Amino acid sequence: MTAEKENLIVNLTFEFSLEIIKFCELLEERRKYVVARQLLRSGTSVGANVWEAQNAESKVDFVHKLKIAGKEANETKYWLMLCERSESYPSSLALITQLQAIDKVLGKIITTSKKKIIQ
Repeated sequence: MTAEKENLIVNLTFEFSLEIIKFCELLEERRKYVVARQLLRSGTSVGANVWEAQNAESKVDFVHKLKIAGKEANETKYWLMLCERSESYPSSLALITQLQAIDKVLGKIITTSKKKIIQ
């Protein structure tokens, strides 16, 4: 990943996806298959949508793809909060913290990009 090293949101979401994979493997070891599958899908989708946005056809398309990434992040937060609050699940607090940082960066990019569309 040479060009991506300079792109904060691509890096954050890619690293987050790697951490989600590890966490889901841990969930599967503990036989928490349903949550593991849901979390793997939504958690890695955040980065996949950000990655796809890098080749958007227009600013509007770019914002749309990032909004989808934001929705996936919101769903991921739901599954992580379930894990965090369920006694028989491992702690997901570190992932929740990572996701909050991603959400802030996504929000700023979307806001800035929307302003550029209007101008």
